[in-house]
Amino acid sequence: MAEERLQKVIAHAGVASRRKAEDLITSGHVTVNGALVTELGTKVDDSDKVVVDGAPLIREMKQYFLLYKPRGVITAVSDNKGRKVVNDFFDDIHERLYPVGRLDYDTSGLIIMTNDGDFANMMMHPKFHIDKRYVAKVKGVPKGIELMPLRNGITIDGRKLAKAKAAVISRDKTKQTAIVELTIHQGLNHQVKKMLKAVGFPVLKLSRVGFGFLTLDGLQPGDYRKLSHNEIYQLKEAAGA
Repeated sequence: MAEERLQKVIAHAGVASRRKAEDLITSGHVTVNGALVTELGTKVDDSDKVVVDGAPLIREMKQYFLLYKPRGVITAVSDNKGRKVVNDFFDDIHERLYPVGRLDYDTSGLIIMTNDGDFANMMMHPKFHIDKRYVAKVKGVPKGIELMPLRNGITIDGRKLAKAKAAVISRDKTKQTAIVELTIHQGLNHQVKKMLKAVGFPVLKLSRVGFGFLTLDGLQPGDYRKLSHNEIYQLKEAAGA
């Protein structure tokens, strides 16, 4: 069983923030297996009994879901303007879920929801090179060669981006639009929109259709499903864990 720092376990259980959990430990409010613990470096695993102010700690089961986010939904746990957020689709789930990364308000597609912070960080970190596949409807009809800068690594906002896979799936010469598939492993703010605009083809509609080997097969906007143990293992393996 994996060990985690005591303050992190307390925070994940929803008792207090990480900093408040540290204060609870150092001020003598926490016991582990009946013994008072005041050292912040203490690590515990699932077999340890943690008690805070006399109340046994109830640990959240780690949960992993794949959500098909519709357009017009905020990638956040709440919104002060009352707009629909991704967590609104999980009213029947007791654990506190957080989105892995984000999709724009007007972008639909695949997003992972979890309460496992380490897993979320692993999935979002660009050094792990997990591919994210997008399908965009763009204004204009690009020729294959016009997407070459994206394949070579375009510079956006003064930053040279990693090479992307880019291909035209279909063209509508009458409406002067096209469908472009783009695969990247970075996750910068508005990255796909900026990349396509930079080569002269502004995005009209965007959806993320793949994350690593995961797809939206069998799901409609607003649907979600649990990730299997094998899928979680494969994602971790793809990230080099």
